[in-house]
Amino acid sequence: MSAALAALLLAALALSAAAPAQALTSDPARGEKLHAKCLDCHGTSLYEPDKRKIKSLKALRKEVKRWGTYYAPALSEQEVEDITGWLNERFYRF
Repeated sequence: MSAALAALLLAALALSAAAPAQALTSDPARGEKLHAKCLDCHGTSLYEPDKRKIKSLKALRKEVKRWGTYYAPALSEQEVEDITGWLNERFYRF
């Protein structure tokens, strides 16, 4: 019985690992409101083409997530996605 149970558990783990994570969709309008927190430290001028350092959507999401850890509580994955969506729609257009 224990061998069958172990095999069943391994099969369940394999299936759960193979299942793709559900992709988050951004809400740019919500992202704009959430971004107001960011304005406490900086304006939007760093997003202008001559000052921006971000070169891809992946890098933008990574930076939003990184800076989101400065908040207590840190930004959730959905909040990161929403802010990234707004920044991309408004400034970057990747």
